[in-house]
Amino acid sequence: MRKIREILRLKWTSQLSNREIAKSCSTARSTVAGCLERASNAGLSWPLPDHLDDTALEHLLYPPVVVSEAVRVMPEWSLLQKEMRKKNVTLALLWDEYKVGQPDGYQYSQFCKLYREFTGRVDCCMRQRYVAGEKLFVDYCGQTVPLMALQALSCIYDKLELVTPLHYAAGAA
Repeated sequence: MRKIREILRLKWTSQLSNREIAKSCSTARSTVAGCLERASNAGLSWPLPDHLDDTALEHLLYPPVVVSEAVRVMPEWSLLQKEMRKKNVTLALLWDEYKVGQPDGYQYSQFCKLYREFTGRVDCCMRQRYVAGEKLFVDYCGQTVPLMALQALSCIYDKLELVTPLHYAAGAA
């Protein structure tokens, strides 16, 4: 049970500081400050009205949260996944485009959570069996890096970044 009545009593009758009230009630100072702010916003003063029991006091200061029943339009996740494969496309950019079309749509954090859930359901594993050293895999690392030639500093080349892992098979000798 909340200690609302005790916090209000200690503040308004004993004139204790928020720090002392928090220590006495074993709560955080921010909780005490929030409770006192809610009480002043509700127009309460000490002594509290007789008709306010602890439950009514709690509902007055902390009304139940109303959950929105609005149905939000789900983005087309497969299309978003295809867009994410394009160059310079980020999830934040796709969310911005989504919000332009759906102003009442999901906020960014929920959008990202739902996208991660979708990508978690998509199987993107490609298992390959091969003898160690038989194949060399090369991967493209992204955008090109400008590289200046030492002979002529005015000459700039785009360098393509490629990487390859060295694979090792545990059973191969």
